[in-house]
Amino acid sequence: MSSLLTKLSRLAPPVPKGTPPEPRPEHTTTEAPGKNAVLDDLRARMQAVLARAEKRAPRPEACLDAPELPFVTRDTPLGALHVRTFHCSPAHAMGRVAVSPGRDAHPDILALLALDPSLAACDPSRALYLDTETTGLSGGAGTVAFLVGLATWEPGPGGTSVFALEQLLVKNLGEEGPMLARVAERVRGASMLVTFNGKAFDMPLLRARFVMARMEAPVEPPHLDLLHVARRLHKPRGVECKLTTLERTLLGFERVDDVPGGEVAACYLHFLRTGDTRAMVGVVDHNAWDVIAMAALVGLYGEPLAESQLGADDLAGVARTLRRAGALQQAHEVADRAATSAPSEHTLKARAEIAKARGDRARALADFEALATHVDCGKVRLELAKLYEHFSKDLPLAQAVVDQGTSEDSVRATRRRERLAAKLEKAHASPKRARGA
Repeated sequence: MSSLLTKLSRLAPPVPKGTPPEPRPEHTTTEAPGKNAVLDDLRARMQAVLARAEKRAPRPEACLDAPELPFVTRDTPLGALHVRTFHCSPAHAMGRVAVSPGRDAHPDILALLALDPSLAACDPSRALYLDTETTGLSGGAGTVAFLVGLATWEPGPGGTSVFALEQLLVKNLGEEGPMLARVAERVRGASMLVTFNGKAFDMPLLRARFVMARMEAPVEPPHLDLLHVARRLHKPRGVECKLTTLERTLLGFERVDDVPGGEVAACYLHFLRTGDTRAMVGVVDHNAWDVIAMAALVGLYGEPLAESQLGADDLAGVARTLRRAGALQQAHEVADRAATSAPSEHTLKARAEIAKARGDRARALADFEALATHVDCGKVRLELAKLYEHFSKDLPLAQAVVDQGTSEDSVRATRRRERLAAKLEKAHASPKRARGA
């Protein structure tokens, strides 16, 4: 007992209720090296975001409050659901590409480009477009989807269709239930999902949030991830496959005063701490742009192949993807159109590779020869060496091409040289034997 009394005596006396806390001494905390610099950098970045928000949506000088977020609150069995809805008219476009063709996209073409046969039976007019804004980009149990954009095609006036966008905001952490319930409802009613990097990020994150909330995740329909399609079609020609880059290069659309994706989480955390909505207005617009851009891309990728608006080098990517999907005839037609309209490294190589796969070695030889005049490439010379040796039987040309260097390792290159040398020696010896006879 004495030991317990001794310990209690060391405790500070209780502070009476209502007594204001003593002021905290300044500069008593030792911060880790570089921490001040990191905080200063974060503050500077947030000020830049807020400055852009002020520039985007200037407020009257007399208005001292931050702008209201464009959401209405609906009561649900799980709590308050904060929703923003608006419709894009049939004439809406992202740059030079209209959004409405996305409704009538050809599912068989989308299935080929996505290398996913299950998409061929889906109805793009009942697709659900989905994009999330989150508290982090690394995923994990601590990452929350605080803003979800959902869009579908709905009947409009005069028999038209409108692209209806619904955005769900989690205003306070821990209040995800109503948002998750609404997402589950929309996913269950969709014929297919359309996302941009959703297979690797958005959907795994939402599945984790359903588990954390002890809610049943919906059964997901076939999933078209446009990032995978973009990489197949555009990456070979060096296009960065970010959504904003594709908007600029394919759609002709340039965002103005957009919130960069890397700053979205900081904007939300700033909103949670301070209630300041200025930066969040830009995040809401950023999310809406993402969803609408996906609809424009679906319309662009899902056009009939003969009418595609894609450039020749991108059509070369389409042709290669069709070849991977096993649609050789369609791949040949697209590659031939691209190479005929704009002969280039990408289009000639695509047509040559597809011709070789179809067994049209004469076409392949002609294209690889033309390609060799454009590029200095060991792989192209290797293809020429094979065709000269086995198709046109021009052994001296095959040997000359091999001597220039191919992409083979030294062992295989040596074997090829030795085989060609033996064939040439045999060919020279045969006429002599014929004359001696």
